Amino acid sequence: MKIYFNNRKLEKICSDQKQGIRELGDQCAKKLRQRLIELGAANNLSDISRFPPARCHELTGDRKGSFSVDLQHPYRLIFKPLGDPVPELATGGLDLKEICEVLITEIADTH
Repeated sequence: MKIYFNNRKLEKICSDQKQGIRELGDQCAKKLRQRLIELGAANNLSDISRFPPARCHELTGDRKGSFSVDLQHPYRLIFKPLGDPVPELATGGLDLKEICEVLITEIADTH
């Protein structure tokens, strides 16, 4: 899967291990790196586990249309599927098997 970043600062935190540790701490930076490897290795969004440890799921409320995967509690990696338009199922909802690009938007405590 192709991964894009919302801004240069976020890209630096995600791509530079030292910067990730500085911003998030050692354990959270390790989880971040692991989740990015999982996303990068996946063919599409349906390949990412809905169960722990990643627990990929669609968000609701003001983050509707975004997804998250768990990092170190309470932090999550937040991302949006890309596509023009974003692939949807005929029955409604997103077609996760067709989503091959994501935009990382933030690392946040959504609790």
